[in-house]
Amino acid sequence: MARKAVKEPIEETIIKTEYSEVMQKSYIDYAMSVIISRALPDVRDGLKPVQRRTLYDMYELNNRYDRPHLKSARIVGDTMGKYHPHGDSSIYDCLVVMSQEFKKGMALVDGHGNFGSIEGDGAAAMRYTEARLCRISQEEMLSDLDKDVVDFMPNYDETGKEPVVLPAKFPNLLVNGSEGIAVGMATSMPPHNLCEVIDAEKAFMKNSNITTEELLEIMPGPDFPTGGIVTNKDELLEIYETGTGKIKIRGKVEIEVGKGGKTSLVVTEIPYPMIGANIAKFLLDIVALIDAKKTNDIADISNQSSKEGIRIVIELKKDADVENVRNMLLKKTRLEDTFGVNMLAICDGRPEVLGLRAIISHHVKFLRELATRKYKTLLQRELDKKEIQEGLIKAVDVIDVIIEILRGSKDVKMAKACLMEGTTSGIKFKSRITEKVASQLRFTERQASAILEMRLYKLIGLEMEALIAEHEKTLKDIAEYKEILTKSSKMDSVIMKELDAIKKMYGRSRRTVIENSDEAVYEEKKIEEMDVVFLMDRFGYAKTVDVPTFERNRDTIEAEFPTRFTTLNTSRICVFTNRGVMHSIKVSDLPFGKLRDKGIPIDNVSNFNSADETIVYVLPMTELVMQKLMFGTKKGMFKQVYGTEFDVIKRTVAATSLLDGDELINVFPVTDQKYVVLQTEFDIFLKFQLDEIPEKKKGAIGVRAIKLTGADKVEHVYYLFEEDDTMVKVGNRDVLLSRLRTAGRDTKGSKLRG
Repeated sequence: MARKAVKEPIEETIIKTEYSEVMQKSYIDYAMSVIISRALPDVRDGLKPVQRRTLYDMYELNNRYDRPHLKSARIVGDTMGKYHPHGDSSIYDCLVVMSQEFKKGMALVDGHGNFGSIEGDGAAAMRYTEARLCRISQEEMLSDLDKDVVDFMPNYDETGKEPVVLPAKFPNLLVNGSEGIAVGMATSMPPHNLCEVIDAEKAFMKNSNITTEELLEIMPGPDFPTGGIVTNKDELLEIYETGTGKIKIRGKVEIEVGKGGKTSLVVTEIPYPMIGANIAKFLLDIVALIDAKKTNDIADISNQSSKEGIRIVIELKKDADVENVRNMLLKKTRLEDTFGVNMLAICDGRPEVLGLRAIISHHVKFLRELATRKYKTLLQRELDKKEIQEGLIKAVDVIDVIIEILRGSKDVKMAKACLMEGTTSGIKFKSRITEKVASQLRFTERQASAILEMRLYKLIGLEMEALIAEHEKTLKDIAEYKEILTKSSKMDSVIMKELDAIKKMYGRSRRTVIENSDEAVYEEKKIEEMDVVFLMDRFGYAKTVDVPTFERNRDTIEAEFPTRFTTLNTSRICVFTNRGVMHSIKVSDLPFGKLRDKGIPIDNVSNFNSADETIVYVLPMTELVMQKLMFGTKKGMFKQVYGTEFDVIKRTVAATSLLDGDELINVFPVTDQKYVVLQTEFDIFLKFQLDEIPEKKKGAIGVRAIKLTGADKVEHVYYLFEEDDTMVKVGNRDVLLSRLRTAGRDTKGSKLRG
């Protein structure tokens, strides 16, 4: 009887290690994966992995520039399934960006359909759009993949292979720029002009000691697809030497004179950072300047942009100061902006910040590597072709012998052995002379195979002449390829010739002007100081009107606006909320004008959040700094604070500290009041002298004014003068507050019944 196998117990090995070390190593591995494999471009082809994989997949799908477009969903799905298993949205976003000419110096994908707009409109869903390769990406980035010019690596599931890098024949990293956020680092590289970059690269090939300053004479700086004007030319040298810095760029503004002598400022080119939603933000900023009375010179604004280009028309009033308005737009809006440069790329397998000279150097090195591998492959192909051609030419001279070998052999193996080694045994020959000649044959294996596969029409005279001519061309190509591979000057000459062809085929003129411009000087018109009346309705909508308007409509205003007071138009409004904070609002930020105008919500001109806060008290800063304020909370914490403590620049400050669950319910300016009366939700009243409340700093909680029982809380606060006739209703009973017994602070108070 067979014995059952006994399973040996598996010995457990417990590895003890420091938790922080495991976390550190795991995070570093994750960070490097994101940096190398996701977020940053390679200095050689200027592409991130998702871009490289998308272009390669389109190449594999034969999605060429001279063939019909394919559905974007097909391209995205195929890329995700084969090479990039990180979600379809990242692949489609990449496809969209590579097709947007307003973002890229040279589009790599030809999009068909709605691929978004310069004004921030998103692309249509991938099921609605179509795409194909652009000619430049097909011919100058993918065409030599069949010549073993780059290494291939297994894809994510090892079911296929993908290129480590694409054989980009032009410096795509500089031409198209790049943006990406990794872990702890980010890249931001502006696009440049293709012609200038190629000329700079050729200059480097001719003189490897060329300086960055000399390169900038050829390639003066970025060339944004949106045009614009770079205004800090003198700072570009340092930026391109270090790889970091800020490029100042402003939009192009033209002055147009229309019918009736009306003058308009027309924005025809925008700063590169303005593309997208920032165009709408620019228009809103101009409207905000008009509403805030920063300018009275603008009559109208309209966005007339179309497929033909940007056209934002700002119509000015008669006798407007045109130059001052232009400078105001440059200073107060994003018409002048900065592009942060951080030329970070993957270089030799690690992230590195590179200067202009280093980027060009790495790409030239890459071009030479591509050329070396390409011409080695081509040379080997020509040598193989030469071998076959020489065999066929030699075979023609002994064609009768070869025919006898073929007719006398029992199988292909016997015939091939005779052709290669002269083995005649087993083959029937017509004569010993033929057999002797056959025994002297020494064709190579490749030649023997070609002879056996040769068709009889190749023996025609013209075909033979063509074969000899082809052989001569092959010999010429071999000599040329050997010269390219052995002479560096010849190789550089070939590379520069290819660069010139790319420049001629795809080059365009520069769009961005580079100069040193003076900083825009804007003289803000001083507001003429005057008294205005602040009005706020119960919904929190606020505005200001002049004093005569208020006087003429006093009854209407008092009925509709519970909060109203007179202040200066140069002052500020202080809004205290139940959260114990004070929001400061410039009076000039509020709309000023007609009584029938609705006004704007307080939320729009301050940090006040109507969904989370309620207004307790509003007063002008001019009054606040001249007196003390009493603060009271629902839990009965009170204090006095000098108003000067709130005269700060910040828009929001803490007015008082609060206990957990407490709220500010009362803020009141202290003048000559003598008593404080507190009324709780349970109708408990406590009257005490006001001077029992101490003066505190705004950051203090205060002191307890009343001892509350259970869930009771302070509901109303009254401030009484020496002789005061303030009366409140408790149930059905009217109570004269001055008749209440005066007690001490921090006592329980008395219950009043109606």
